[in-house]
Amino acid sequence: MKIPFNIDLKNKVVVVTGGGGVLCGAFAKALAECGAKVAILDLRKEMADKVAAEIVEAGGTAIGVEANVLEPESLAMARATVNTELGECDILINGAGGNHPKGTTTKEYLFKEDLTSNEDITTFFDLDPKGIEFVFNLNFIGTLLPTQAFAKDMIDKGAVIINISSMNAFTPLTKIPAYSGAKAAISNFTQWLAVHMSKVNIRVNAIAPGFFITDQNRGMLIQPDGSFSERAQKIISQTPMGRFGEDSELIGTLLWLVSNDASGFVNGTVIPVDGGFSAYSGV
Repeated sequence: MKIPFNIDLKNKVVVVTGGGGVLCGAFAKALAECGAKVAILDLRKEMADKVAAEIVEAGGTAIGVEANVLEPESLAMARATVNTELGECDILINGAGGNHPKGTTTKEYLFKEDLTSNEDITTFFDLDPKGIEFVFNLNFIGTLLPTQAFAKDMIDKGAVIINISSMNAFTPLTKIPAYSGAKAAISNFTQWLAVHMSKVNIRVNAIAPGFFITDQNRGMLIQPDGSFSERAQKIISQTPMGRFGEDSELIGTLLWLVSNDASGFVNGTVIPVDGGFSAYSGV
């Protein structure tokens, strides 16, 4: 991976949850290129191993570790593996998250006739509480628990935690109330944690990506013929730069935030990387 600039992360241990995915996989590769030893944590061990293998093939140091970010026991085992094979964590990237169909409405707006329609429509009133709970837990609890698991090893080391927020945290998107609420919680938690950890020399910030094509959203944004879906076209129309982001365009912000030399006084922030989406009123 070509990175925009290099920082010295030699002898630093980085833990990336959700590291088997597109964006966090790119994070892991960029940090490894800067010299870090990277542990890629993912529920899907084969995806974590794939990213780790690509890093090793490029000359870096990485391991894939199976971990469920919703289970303290699983995270404790992952921490033990990381500590044994790489050393104690210096930088934690809380990247695990996502949405679920059971936390999603079919339409952007509620129409009265939908309540008596024979069509297969999920209205706000049909949302599954378990689906809502799953989405909220995956994103918020899935950030809190890994922080509990790894932050004790990070105390008084000039360590850094990076959470992953979203455009939904600024203004909720239609159809996905659970995901929007969970990402708003991530932004709030980032601020809370930054204050809480400020006396033990741990900085906490968040990146709020705009719209990037990932494995999770590809089916929603790209039609079988390769054209953009209606929702994708709406997103682009509200993004002043008129396109989706590339995963490489998150790397500069990531490297800036993890570098104590570059951002040592930056703490408790949520940085949008969104092509102007959060700045645009639509008019």
